[in-house]
Amino acid sequence: MQIRRLSMADGAYAAQGPAVVIDVFRAFTCEPMMLHCGARRIVLQNDPASCRSWRAEVEPDAVLVGEVDELPIEGFDLSNSPWMILQRGRPLFEGRTVVHRTTSGVSGAILALPRCDEVLLAAFVNARATADYILARQPRLVSIVAMGIRSKAPAPEDEACGDLIESLLGGRPYDHATALATILANETAQKFLRADKPHLPPEDVALCLQRDLFDFALRAEAQGGLIEATEISSLRSELTT
Repeated sequence: MQIRRLSMADGAYAAQGPAVVIDVFRAFTCEPMMLHCGARRIVLQNDPASCRSWRAEVEPDAVLVGEVDELPIEGFDLSNSPWMILQRGRPLFEGRTVVHRTTSGVSGAILALPRCDEVLLAAFVNARATADYILARQPRLVSIVAMGIRSKAPAPEDEACGDLIESLLGGRPYDHATALATILANETAQKFLRADKPHLPPEDVALCLQRDLFDFALRAEAQGGLIEATEISSLRSELTT
């Protein structure tokens, strides 16, 4: 299996084969948590206005979650925060559609989808499940795309998650303790840990750095003109279809 390591928006555009699009802080930590909290489905959308239009015109009960350059979006129910998602939990998400907009992860997945065989959405919380899915498929080529800071600069947490998934696929060894030291010392984590912005709660760091919190992979799929994040809940059924 050939593993290509790519980064940021250019990497998402260049990805081939199955692509693993990584956003640890925070998009693809949030999406498994929203499903865990009972969300019926997650629709990926780039444009905040389109998110609001979806709720106004298509599904009035939809939950809008997202950010633009980390800032909350006017008219949305929640920012892109796993801690806020857990706080609201099932009373907010049970049985409802979520429309999710983020600057790095969601935009990267949408960018990669037209050119790739499939697009998997990954963070530390589902890294092993993602790697197990790829190992069962045994593709010739895998692209691992670390989306980074606003899709424009490398982020140590995304690169480290890429290192972990590469290691699980049979690549170089991975040391999570060393990775944590690098991540926690970086501004990408420190801006949360300072706890001076309500939309960047420090609890998000603790949640985003949990390994294998969920035992399912996520895949972005084009369905009826929409792009949805779909749980790959049964590897056996996937491999027999």
